[in-house]
Amino acid sequence: MVENGFKSSFMREAAARGFIFQCTDADALDALMAEKSVAAYIGFDPTADSLHVGSLIQIMMLRLLQKHGHRPIALVGGGTARIGDPSFREEARRLMTEDIIQTNLAGIEGCLRQFLTFGSGASEAALVNNADWLDKLAYIDLLRDVGVHFSINRMLAFDSVKNRLEREQGLTFLEFNYSILQSYDFRELNRRMDVVLQLGGSDQWGNIISGVELVRRTDQKSVMGLTTPLLTTASGAKMGKTANGAVWLSEKRLPVFDYWQFWRNTEDADVGRFLRLFTELPLEECARLEALQGAEINEAKKVLATEATALCHGRSAALAAAEAARQTFEEGRVAAADLPVHEVAEADMAAGIPVFRLFAEVGLVKTNGEARRLVRGGGARLNNDVIQDENKLITQQDMVDGAIKLSAGKKHHVLVKVGVSA
Repeated sequence: MVENGFKSSFMREAAARGFIFQCTDADALDALMAEKSVAAYIGFDPTADSLHVGSLIQIMMLRLLQKHGHRPIALVGGGTARIGDPSFREEARRLMTEDIIQTNLAGIEGCLRQFLTFGSGASEAALVNNADWLDKLAYIDLLRDVGVHFSINRMLAFDSVKNRLEREQGLTFLEFNYSILQSYDFRELNRRMDVVLQLGGSDQWGNIISGVELVRRTDQKSVMGLTTPLLTTASGAKMGKTANGAVWLSEKRLPVFDYWQFWRNTEDADVGRFLRLFTELPLEECARLEALQGAEINEAKKVLATEATALCHGRSAALAAAEAARQTFEEGRVAAADLPVHEVAEADMAAGIPVFRLFAEVGLVKTNGEARRLVRGGGARLNNDVIQDENKLITQQDMVDGAIKLSAGKKHHVLVKVGVSA
C-alpha cells in the first residue's frame, strides 16, 4: 500500500487508488473512520434504465466503503428526478413521466446490486429513494425550514449554475431548487440513518457543501463531504462515452463482449489509472502492469478488461468475453460464441439484405450513408473478408457455422443469425 499518512484503511486505499479529489475535512473524516464504522451515501438520478461507466467511479467508492467495514447508502432520486440536476448541463433535462421514473429506478437498482451486497447489517448496503420524503414536503414549510438557510448569491457562484448563465442558456426555477432538495436529502439521511458523509463527483461539490451547511445550521451536527475527480481519458474524451454511445452497465443495454472490449481498447496512458480505479487488483500488481512497455501493454489491457468486466457481470461472463475476443482477434474465427448477436427474419434473409443496410441495422454504424462510406474505405468485412460492393446482397449462403460475422474495422463485430425477429 502506498503510504499517504491516513490512519483509516478506507482513506489510505481511496487515496492510493486516486479516488479522492476534495474533502471538507480529510483529517476529521480519517479519524472518525479509524474509530468506527460510518454510513456514507451517493445519489444516482434515474435518467435511464441503466447506469453507465461514467457512474462507475462512484459505485467503486461505495464498494470500497463496504470492503473496509463501512455502510454504503445508494440514494436513487425518485423525487429529484422530477426536477433534474442542472450540474454542468447545457440545457434543462426533459421531464419524465412517473412510469419512466419507476422503470429507470428498477434498472438502476439492478446495476447497483451487481457491485454491492445489500442487507441490514452494519456494513451491508442500503437502497433508499428520496421520493419517500420529498413527495410529502409542504412548500411553505420547506421555505421556512430550509430555504432560509440558502443564499442566492452563493448559489449563483456554483460552477454548475454559473456556467449555464454565462452561456446564456438559462436556468429554470425548477432546476434552481435541485441544490436545496439535495441538501435536504443529506439532512434526512443523517436523521434517519446517521449518515455522516456524502460522496460524489467534483461537479457536485457545491451541492455537497450546501448539505453540510444545512445540517450544521439546523441540527448543529458536523457532517462531511468527499468528491472524486471527474474522469476523462488521456486524449480528453469523456469517460464512458464512445462513438456508439454510452457504455452501459446493464447487459440488456450492452452485451458483455462489448463491455469487455471497451476496457480492452483503453489508451496506453490510462491503463495504470484505470486498473487502480476500476479493478480490485493489489496496488503492487497495478504498478507492475502499468510499467509494461510496447506490445506487452496489450496484456495489461486484457487483464484490465477481464477484471473490470468480472466486477460488473461476474467472472464466468468476463472469461467468456475474453475467450471470444481471443478467438475473434487472434484466431480469426467467424462465429466466436460470445460476440453480440443480431437476429433477422428468415424471410428477409431469403430475399437478401443489402450489406450497407445490414451494417446500419445491427448497429455497427448509425446510418446507411455511414455504412456505404465504411465499405468504400475498406473498413467493412464479411466473415473476415473485405467487402468490395456496398450493394452486395447478404443471404443465407453467406453463413458460416450458422452465422454471418460483420466487422467494422478491427474492433467492432456482430454475428447475424436467422431468427423470428424482423
